Amino acid sequence: MSDFRLKVFCCVARNLSYTKAAQELFISQPAVTKHVKELENHYQTRLFERLGSRIELTHAGRLLLDHCEAILEAYNRLEFEMNLLRNEYSGELRLGASTTIAQYVLPPLLAQFIEKFPHITVSMFNGNSREVEVALQEHRIDLALLEGSSRLPSLKYAHFLDDELVMVMRTKSRLAVAEEISLDELQRLPLVLREIGSGTLDVIEKALAAHNIRLSALNVLLYLGGTESIKHFLECTDCLGIVSIRSISNELATGKLRVIEIKDLTMNREFCFARLQGQDGGLPSIFMNFALHERKNL
Repeated sequence: MSDFRLKVFCCVARNLSYTKAAQELFISQPAVTKHVKELENHYQTRLFERLGSRIELTHAGRLLLDHCEAILEAYNRLEFEMNLLRNEYSGELRLGASTTIAQYVLPPLLAQFIEKFPHITVSMFNGNSREVEVALQEHRIDLALLEGSSRLPSLKYAHFLDDELVMVMRTKSRLAVAEEISLDELQRLPLVLREIGSGTLDVIEKALAAHNIRLSALNVLLYLGGTESIKHFLECTDCLGIVSIRSISNELATGKLRVIEIKDLTMNREFCFARLQGQDGGLPSIFMNFALHERKNL
């Protein structure tokens, strides 16, 4: 029911690219240009300024974007509440999830969700925790699932699952590492860790800080942008990594990796939902309630 031109404009404005907007909306680039041009003609003002090979929003464009996001959100809520009158759930749900959750928690949950709610269209943005929080603040997603312990005042958080980070190494490693090591030994061993901005690294830093140890005191050989990359790296080298216990069930079962305990160091964390302050109800709440009901099976 909403004006598709507004959706096109918002997509261009968020990406600052006609090409990316066309790819995201599955329409041609000339169609994107046509919709934006119709809005410019309607309001008799330019919405974008071309600066060489890139574009920027004009003052009028920024004003329209502020209103568009509110309008489209109101349309989505209207669709949801009208469908509730017929006991039907339909509409678009845009999820965002940090890497560990997207890879190891959400896939079976999403499979069950779309089976139960076939008229809800689900899309998912994947990045590290900070990238997902930014996407939520920019209204590119409706609901975030995050790891880590940082909290932004503009977002409202709710507990979803508990998780634990553990140190692992390949079983056939040539390094002589005991089943349990001290914090002093930890600082000498070669490590591979998740990238800066990840919830995993935030938890590691805070756990170390409780013992007055800085991340810079560790012998970090490499930072990698995903748990799968870390696991594959560990299988090929004599190094240790710190990852979610949820991510290594197969490797532990097959004997490829083993867990190394770190004396006096616990790295527990929670996975949580995040929404913008002041937003409640709608499809995000439907998904949250479903996920909480099914989490015992995760």
